[in-house]
Parts: sequence; C-alpha cells; structure tokens
Amino acid sequence: MSTPKTEPTGKAGRYQRSAAGLVTSLVVTVIGLGALLYFTGAFRHDLEIKPEAIDYAETIASAQQAGLTPVYPATLPEGWIATGVDIVPGDDPVFMVRLLTDDGDFVGVRQEDSTIPALLAKWVDEETQVADAHAVPASVSAPVVRDWKGYTDDGGDTAFAAEYGDDSLIVFGSAPAKDLQAIVDSLTTAPIG
Repeated sequence: MSTPKTEPTGKAGRYQRSAAGLVTSLVVTVIGLGALLYFTGAFRHDLEIKPEAIDYAETIASAQQAGLTPVYPATLPEGWIATGVDIVPGDDPVFMVRLLTDDGDFVGVRQEDSTIPALLAKWVDEETQVADAHAVPASVSAPVVRDWKGYTDDGGDTAFAAEYGDDSLIVFGSAPAKDLQAIVDSLTTAPIG
C-alpha cells in the first residue's frame, strides 16, 4: 500500500521576526561590507590618483569670443597642468584658472571685480601679511600689470596681487613663491586662435 499524499493547507510557512533579528542582520551586513572594503584596500598601498589635465586655452578662447578679457598664463612651466577653469559671466565677470605644479602644488589665477583684501581673505587667509618683496614681472616685455605685491600667511601659502582696471588679480597657492612668480611673469590677455 502506498501512503496517501497530503495536500498543502494553503498557508505559507512563517518565521519569527523580531527587532533583535533585524539589528543582528544589519550588523552582520555592515561588518561584511567593512571586511570586504578593508580586504580590497589592503592591496592598494601604491594607489595614486592623478588629476586630469584640461586644455584651458580652449575655454579662454570661448570667453574671448564672448567679449570677455580674461587674464591667463600664456604658457605653463614644463610638467605643470591646468585642472580647471571657472568663468562666471555677467556685468562683473569672474575668471579663474586652477593649476598643479610638477610637484603637485596648487596655483590659482583669479580675476574678479573685488578688492585685493577681500580676495586674499577668501582665497588665501583672513590673516595675510604683506611680504617683504614686491613682484615685478621680469621676463615679459609687455606685462599685463607691473605693480604686484606679495602676501603670505602663517600656513605657508603665498599670493601676489595687483589691480587690473576695475578688477583685482591674485596668483596664489601652496606652491613656492618662485613658482607663483613664473605664472605672474607669463600672464597675458592676448587673443587665442
């Protein structure tokens, strides 16, 4: 004789649910993800992220075609890269080029209708001091501006600032003063293209 088969009663099996079970499963999940991230990161001690270089001349040419007169470095020292260009059009346009030196130090060139103290406070430090030396572009036959003043802060940042028409210019960053001076020396408003 065969055993008769029983039909299911139509109810699915249930399991016990509790707040403690939910918390336990969340903790196990977080620990598992943390272990996975730690394990994958353990073999990446030499991970180096290199910033992407951009062609800042293309953006400058577009700004010039729109009727703006941005001040920008005509050339960059060997090994330097431009990492960004900011242009804010309007009645008082703002222009900024972000650079990295071959040693990875930051240099910014900013042109804005603002006061030099306001730009220094925003982009360098609220407590900047006038440096001993004044920057005078040395290698440019027709510099954009001749009267530059140097500034420093307690954190080691340096800046050079000058008036340019209704705008103020600052060349600033964590790079050594000689690197900033190289950018000051190369500033131009020459049309591109």
